[in-house]
Amino acid sequence: PGSPAGRAVGEGSPGGGGRRVFSPAGEFREFSRRQLRDMERLFRQYDAGKDGFIDLMELKLMMEKLGAPQTHLGLKNMIKEVDEDLDSKLSFREFLLIFRKAAAGELQEDSGLHALARLSEIDVSTEGVKGAKNFFEAKAQAINEASRFEEEIKAEQEEKKKQAEELKQRKAAFKELQSNFTQ
Repeated sequence: PGSPAGRAVGEGSPGGGGRRVFSPAGEFREFSRRQLRDMERLFRQYDAGKDGFIDLMELKLMMEKLGAPQTHLGLKNMIKEVDEDLDSKLSFREFLLIFRKAAAGELQEDSGLHALARLSEIDVSTEGVKGAKNFFEAKAQAINEASRFEEEIKAEQEEKKKQAEELKQRKAAFKELQSNFTQ
């Protein structure tokens, strides 16, 4: 449950009070598990009240620390842009919406949310900010890189097997040679 794949920060209730459990990995498939973990870490870092939400003052502190301070009105507008339940604070799901909108190029260049997404040091494939086409091309490239990584691992494993087999053959040859001398 502490991971992005399980029940997320600020979502659902332990008693199951009717709200469905939010699964970031299921809903935000455009992000890798690593990106989701990074976003959750950032969210938790600025959730000073540890209540599962980032309120106005916590968002103010976050933006100041990221080097993009906002006015009180600017902060309210940032929250309003992704605040689906209209509680004037950001749940983890609403926080993820910021990065989804940034990756899809749906945020104004001069908006506080755009600054948050850009300055947060979470790689949401900045290619995606230029357009969805580039974003999905970047995802395809990432999949190809993952396949290449798997191929490298398989090649290393094959090399280790080959070396082990050669060692086994050398030992057998040595024992055979040794037996010729002991007779």
